Amino acid sequence: MAGNAMAVIFPSSLTLILLFAFTLAPVAHAIWLNVPTTGTKCVSEEIQSNVVVLADYVVVSEDHGLIPTISVKVTSPYGNNLHHRENVTHGQFAFTTQEAGNYLACFWSDSHSHGGGEVSVNIDWKTGIAAKDWESVARKEKIEGVELELRKLEGAVEAIHENLLYLKSREAEMRTVSETTNSRVAWFSIMSLGICIAVSSLQVLYLKRFFQKKKLI
Repeated sequence: MAGNAMAVIFPSSLTLILLFAFTLAPVAHAIWLNVPTTGTKCVSEEIQSNVVVLADYVVVSEDHGLIPTISVKVTSPYGNNLHHRENVTHGQFAFTTQEAGNYLACFWSDSHSHGGGEVSVNIDWKTGIAAKDWESVARKEKIEGVELELRKLEGAVEAIHENLLYLKSREAEMRTVSETTNSRVAWFSIMSLGICIAVSSLQVLYLKRFFQKKKLI
């Protein structure tokens, strides 16, 4: 009976752990954008370095005839061009981040390609372990079932650990900036107070000499 109880509890516990890990770890995002005929719609995500990003985008048209086309541009936090396509109805971009920060994907409509109106674009954005091809990993390493789930859990834990380290480094940077700013404000306040005292002393000295010349004191 004890052995059977363990057999029942273990998968449930594993499922809960996996759900918790994948909740905290990077996951896929399904995004809908309504791109106007004029102007640009962008999506961005703050991603740390050395993270795999995979995204598919497709124009969704209710008209079964001519499908409108769009242009796409993806840039890194430093403005590097990672993906650029024009006059397309669908596409995919994939890259590994080289620097941490906000990665921006912008979409705009090729208004000359259709009669007008907004263009609906569906984006499937994946980062980290969500972008990993687990089916290929399973075939290559010949693993399945619980072993595969444990590998996914291991990847999720590593991603969470890396995210925590990234947040820790960002917090340290923000704390350093805050301490530097507070120090500068303190020195500025002391200098302002010193200047006020010096100016007040000069004014008193000037008034004293003025009254002495006028023989008022």
